[in-house]
Amino acid sequence: MGVRRLSGWAVGGLGAGAVLAAFSLTAYSLNRRTADIHSEYVKFLSGKDTITAYLAYPERSQPAPAVVVIHEIFGMSDFVRQTTEQLAKDGFVAIAPDLLSRRGGTPASQDSARKLIASLPPDSITADLNATKDYVKKLKAVRPDAIGVIGFCWGGGQSFRYATNAPDLKAFVVCYGPAPNAADMARIRAQGLGVYAENDARIDAGLSDAAAAMKSAGKSYPYTIYPGVGHGFLRSREKPEVADSAWSAVIRFFRAQLKS
Repeated sequence: MGVRRLSGWAVGGLGAGAVLAAFSLTAYSLNRRTADIHSEYVKFLSGKDTITAYLAYPERSQPAPAVVVIHEIFGMSDFVRQTTEQLAKDGFVAIAPDLLSRRGGTPASQDSARKLIASLPPDSITADLNATKDYVKKLKAVRPDAIGVIGFCWGGGQSFRYATNAPDLKAFVVCYGPAPNAADMARIRAQGLGVYAENDARIDAGLSDAAAAMKSAGKSYPYTIYPGVGHGFLRSREKPEVADSAWSAVIRFFRAQLKS
């Protein structure tokens, strides 16, 4: 299962490790440059439709691994853009597609966004994630053989599900999202990492079955259940030290698997 017990808490094989410096979420703009990253909106085709995505580059001399960021059920948000920028600060090219692009983009109302996302066909989501991956792989700043994906909440479930459909992925991270069908897990080729919250009974209830299915399929799936926090704790930062520890584990995992 890839999980060990430490001081009464379930801790994945990578462990929480040293706390990363505070996950500082800064303001953004349409085309923003700081001392160490550059970010902008980009557009590309998925079939006949145009997808809008937020793209952030680290300032480095050599091509970097890339990470696709899958948003929550609220759609594109400040948190998603800020997470994309943070990944760039950590050394990755990061791209976050608005998966409501085919529906006119993420609406201002979270309730409207939730309803639209709930109606998205899985095949359409996969197609748009494939288009995002194909777009970023062609960038000169990206190493095309080193692509990962991370998702949060609804997006965490989509990250897990996308790994069953993308054999060229090298790594996937699931942040408090549900697992795909057990039968589909045999198709996974990427290395996975799970980030979960103690106070999240709905999602955690399926963890043991997911881990057993991955083990049955011959796949490793280390995960951590972080203490004292609930669903969405990376966004809410209800306990900043826990959020920073989880993010540190994510970055170590991506650096190890994508060899940044």
